[in-house]
Amino acid sequence: VQLQASGGGSVQAGGSLRLSCAASGPTFRTYHMGWFRQAPGKEREFVATIRMSVGTTAYADSVKGRFTNSRDNAKNEVSLQMTSLKPEDTAVYYCAADITRLTFPPRSRTSYEYWGQGTLVTVSS
Repeated sequence: VQLQASGGGSVQAGGSLRLSCAASGPTFRTYHMGWFRQAPGKEREFVATIRMSVGTTAYADSVKGRFTNSRDNAKNEVSLQMTSLKPEDTAVYYCAADITRLTFPPRSRTSYEYWGQGTLVTVSS
């Protein structure tokens, strides 16, 4: 499984960005896809996840109501629409694939077997 994240950039507080993650793999539609982020000096934290088969989503409390996770199975792609961005959202964002699917929502980093390379989001005040 290969994951390619894109869409990061710089934005002012209150602005929006859309991240995308393209995935390879013949059974992509069976995965759970997640988004994590890591700010400088901090641990990587859960942001959102989506069950690819039915589109069920889950979010961290810090982004609930501001971020929307969606999927496009035809394109083997997931997206994270981020609105009302805050300076504390500044981080490198990673997409990840949980192919074992022991539970939902998978909020732990250890639930994910494959990771993309990360894309930087910078929110200025």
